[in-house]
Amino acid sequence: MFIDEAKIMIRSGDGGDGRISFYRGKYIPKGGPDGGNGGRGGHVYFVGDANLRTLQDFRYKRRYVAMNGEMGGKGKCFGAKGQDLYIRVPLGTIVKDADDLHVIADIVRDGQKVMAAEGGRGGVGNTAYATATRQSPNFAKAGARGEERNIQLELKLLADVALIGMPNVGKSTLLSVLTKAKPKIADYHFTTLEPQLGIAQVGEDSFVLADIPGLIEGASEGLGLGDQFLKHIERTRLFVHVLDASGSEGRDPWQDFQIINEELVKYRSDLKDRPQIVLLNKTDLATSEQIAALTKKLQTAGYNTVLPICAPIQSGTKEALYAMNRELKKMPTVKAVLPEEEAEVEKVYNLDQQNVRVRHDDYGYHVEAPWLDRFLRSINFDDTQSMSYFQKMLEKRGVNAALIAAGIKEGDTVIMEDLEFEYIP
Repeated sequence: MFIDEAKIMIRSGDGGDGRISFYRGKYIPKGGPDGGNGGRGGHVYFVGDANLRTLQDFRYKRRYVAMNGEMGGKGKCFGAKGQDLYIRVPLGTIVKDADDLHVIADIVRDGQKVMAAEGGRGGVGNTAYATATRQSPNFAKAGARGEERNIQLELKLLADVALIGMPNVGKSTLLSVLTKAKPKIADYHFTTLEPQLGIAQVGEDSFVLADIPGLIEGASEGLGLGDQFLKHIERTRLFVHVLDASGSEGRDPWQDFQIINEELVKYRSDLKDRPQIVLLNKTDLATSEQIAALTKKLQTAGYNTVLPICAPIQSGTKEALYAMNRELKKMPTVKAVLPEEEAEVEKVYNLDQQNVRVRHDDYGYHVEAPWLDRFLRSINFDDTQSMSYFQKMLEKRGVNAALIAAGIKEGDTVIMEDLEFEYIP
């Protein structure tokens, strides 16, 4: 089954906590602090893989979590960093933040690697807090939490050429003739229910063809299957418009041509400027007058490359293949979709930011800040030195000033995460 959309959750690893440790050796019963720093948490990356074709794997696994960093060790040893997580996706995948839908990255190259969630920074061991006046610090800094994000994946096929046209005009047959693809072929509408890809070879050159199904009148509004597959033509460099020159199903090929082009413009206005080669298929069922009249209409409308073919017997298909290759050589390669924002990963906790907010309700004064959780996990509330550090940091980071500005009075309750205490100025 062809799957071109998926929603998953990713989470980078937490940073390891800093270690509280003191050196204890023979004849040295009261050595100094030697707690090491924690290791950073694992990052989460998306990686382009040319061997993948759909997002089907993401139907069965929706949660991806990187490893946490290890706690710092004794003897000033650093904790091991968490192993990074690599999520492989097919080329043409657009990675979006599912909450605000901004583009994080557009994966268009094999091996392209984009970080989508940064691992939490490791904590700091108590060794770093030793000073001339505080020689035995009994506290350390906790590691930062990893980042959790909801991700929306959208696959838009990367193909050089898109075969477009009404159902049952011979697109699948043409794909099977020009490439080694084996699409389902039958004499009824909507035989093809998912995009088919094939690689065409012309001498030393090669390019990718895609058979885009479901294009009918009203496709841009959801009729047929067009609304599901129109997005896959966005990145193709060249359109090859296949027409039933004989009108064997009672349709006018010229009218079919106009309808399909109108649907393309309704979907995206800039598609009207995409180069097109027109192939008049089923010429074995058409008269020479029909072919000549249709060719004249198309060339008058500005479509210079109009070729008659009969795909089942491979009449004219070689010339069509050469025409595609010549046109592609004139055109630039596909460009990635530019992210709406730079694909830089936001820092999980920027400890230099104050961002202190105080919210007052019936329970008390709630202090909120992005650094607060990590800060509180660093405090040893049973240690007088650690409590002194706690008081100094509340003053330094502007928490006390924010509480006073909010109208706090002596004896009021202060709430920080799971911690509650009475305010004493």
